[in-house]
Amino acid sequence: MDIKELPGKLLQQSWDSCLDQEEWFPPLEQALQGVTAKQAVWKPLDGPSNCIHETVRHLIFYKKRLLMNANGETEGFPETENNTGTFNVEDASEAGWAASKEELYRLHRELSALVEKSDVDMLGRKFSDGGTLGGGIRTLAMHDAYHIGQIVMLSKMQGVWPATRSFS
Repeated sequence: MDIKELPGKLLQQSWDSCLDQEEWFPPLEQALQGVTAKQAVWKPLDGPSNCIHETVRHLIFYKKRLLMNANGETEGFPETENNTGTFNVEDASEAGWAASKEELYRLHRELSALVEKSDVDMLGRKFSDGGTLGGGIRTLAMHDAYHIGQIVMLSKMQGVWPATRSFS
């Protein structure tokens, strides 16, 4: 392997571990597997918390922004006044929940394909907002891992998360 390929390979591994490749935490597909729309909108009674569906919409917001930045797209670019606006769920039905998961997985895979074909120069190319694909993927991988932990905790609080699971 050429040393110039290493940053992309490391980013790819981190990114894949957030969607469907188990590493030291469960990936999104496993964390969301079997969660119903009703469970996805459940919130604990005490304290402020976002539900699973809101968290998924939040992840979608930032993945969509990065993908659009990377592709140089400006029309329909996701904007919000503050971070709270990124958690908005418009359709809490089973169909809406299924559509949110599908959009999350699609965006993640599209970003994965970009990283896979990127070299060091492409990963470091500046976007109009000053960010880069490499920096965005690195940040969003950590962001995903953080929110996957929240999703797992909310699932555990509802008794949805399995008592034991394999790490295959």
